[in-house]
Amino acid sequence: MRFARSAVLAAVFVCAACGLVYELALVTLGSYLIGDTAGQASIVLGVMVFAMGIGALAAKPLQSRAAVSFAVIELALALLGGVSVLTLYAAFAWLDLYAPALVATAFVLGALIGAEIPLLMVLLQRIREQAAGSAVADLFAADYIGALLGGLAFPFLLLPAFGQLRGALVVGAVNAVAGTALVFTLFRRDLSRRARAGLGGGAVAVGLLLGYAYVVAHDFEVTARQQLYRDPIVHAERSRYQEIVLTRATPPLAGGDRDLRLYLNGDLQFSSVDEYRYHEALVHPVLAGHRGDLLVLGAGDGLAVREALRYADVDSVTVVELDPAVIALARSWPELRALNGGAFDDPRVRVVNADAFGWLRTAPARFDAVIVDLPDPDETATAKLYSVEFYTLLRNVLAPGAQMVVQAGSPYFAPRSFWCIEASMREAGFATTPYHVDVPSFGDWGFLLAGAASTGPTPAVPGDAPPLRFLDSDVLRAAAVFPPDRGRLAVEPSTLLHPRVLEYARQEWRNY
Repeated sequence: MRFARSAVLAAVFVCAACGLVYELALVTLGSYLIGDTAGQASIVLGVMVFAMGIGALAAKPLQSRAAVSFAVIELALALLGGVSVLTLYAAFAWLDLYAPALVATAFVLGALIGAEIPLLMVLLQRIREQAAGSAVADLFAADYIGALLGGLAFPFLLLPAFGQLRGALVVGAVNAVAGTALVFTLFRRDLSRRARAGLGGGAVAVGLLLGYAYVVAHDFEVTARQQLYRDPIVHAERSRYQEIVLTRATPPLAGGDRDLRLYLNGDLQFSSVDEYRYHEALVHPVLAGHRGDLLVLGAGDGLAVREALRYADVDSVTVVELDPAVIALARSWPELRALNGGAFDDPRVRVVNADAFGWLRTAPARFDAVIVDLPDPDETATAKLYSVEFYTLLRNVLAPGAQMVVQAGSPYFAPRSFWCIEASMREAGFATTPYHVDVPSFGDWGFLLAGAASTGPTPAVPGDAPPLRFLDSDVLRAAAVFPPDRGRLAVEPSTLLHPRVLEYARQEWRNY
């Protein structure tokens, strides 16, 4: 009897772990595809918890046949939970139905998870009757501990070992085995011959479907991912932090250029056709003054570093990049390495793999110029890098008279976001000078040159600048002029607790 109770509680433990993994998988997929981590988590958790209540009520009529009902629910949960990530990725890539598909999936999974506990309670009481309070305590203790296991296993075991698609399928298989093994061993007598045959056939079918999905998962992911990009994908990987994709145009463009493009979580980082426009405009104006020791935040592709290293009097460049996978790609991929000129092999360059916000809190030195080339503030994780608090930390690492430049998005497509970044920098004590240039692959793109003086710095091309393909004094003077319909907007600054820049960016890019 003790063994039987332990087996039921072990099943509760495993099922709870699997259920939490399904939840985390949906949240994580949404953060990768949509970028709104808080919104995705709220939708998934809210819908699933609501559906769990519905499922618990719906399970009441099933208690008379608790064993067979539990097995059917576990097989359904294993199949639907296992293929949930695959199904949602397909809905995103081909059908543009991600949001309704997410809500429907979260509801169905939540209802099935909610139906587990009442049925398990019945099975537990059939082994040995006990007071309701004690039974509930045992059941929920196993449930919550199992949830802890699932919560830890998902990011630290399943994702690194199997990836998102196959990780969900593996969990589905575990879920199916746990549910059917419990019923076929301890409660076999509760099953009719017809029920045993049906459950056995169902278990085999679920196993075969999950196994087939596991085998084709890689090819499916490659095909679905390609659907999201204009040009053929030549490299794709999922790092700990993001999805990294390189595409190459085929056939070659006029002049023989194959247009290599880098995307992080689906957002374009550069096009080799016109990246020089962006990086010349970003780097050279901030290097018009003293430039002995430079700090570069982001820019893991090495292209901004390439431009900085063209000055012989640059003594050191400290690059703070969160994702080591981006640096590794910039060092090793032949075409990208050729584009950045092998920038990370220069002895003057030191790479620090760290979160820029945390690194600035204990930065070991002051710098003569700072280049901030971070991903756009359209995700929860990056919004803090455009806050008043972040720019306040940056002030502490500037040497006297030093200047800073920040890529600030498009003043044309996202004007409120652009001017919110400028307002945040001014709130942190910087005097700013906005300017913008045309980068065909991006459109009209804006930058903010800043210093600690009372007036904003005047953008200028250094007198000893190397030969440039795009930027000159006339272009830069024109770049500092904004037409009346693109002038400064009266917006509030963005802070850690009120990330207005995130709100603006999402609204504006959604409207665009």
